[in-house]
Amino acid sequence: MTKENEKLIAYCGLYCNDCIGYRQKAANLARDLRKELRETRFEKTAESLAKIPFFAKYKNYEQCYEVLGELVKMRCKKACKGDGGPPFCKIRKCCQKKGIEGCWECDEFETCKKLDFLKPNHGDGHLKNLRNISKKGIKEFLKGKKYWYNKLK
Repeated sequence: MTKENEKLIAYCGLYCNDCIGYRQKAANLARDLRKELRETRFEKTAESLAKIPFFAKYKNYEQCYEVLGELVKMRCKKACKGDGGPPFCKIRKCCQKKGIEGCWECDEFETCKKLDFLKPNHGDGHLKNLRNISKKGIKEFLKGKKYWYNKLK
């Protein structure tokens, strides 16, 4: 385990290296695909193909291209502890204000409403991580399973 790995544990207990934005692979692939589509002027191909019933889905090409653009914007060059991630994060601000390394050092994390915005995307994965870090410590957490998404019961 290195100090670098410790810095990838977000205040909320999620592990930044599991994040599609931090890993950047999807963002880079989306960027490259958009470039290829532009260079080949694929919008013209999609427009003509969309008129054929078998290729009717190509009528959604513009929307697909826009979604790829949004994937490019998801690129996150800094981990949470390096001021990456959402700039509006109340969790980061709370931990910094309290002078703690993460929510696992707070007695209120199990019922904290600031963590609720994570539930639609992460279920209770972040809570499982926080419990593991709280019980076993950072070193053991880094050796074991890290939850990114876990369904709520």
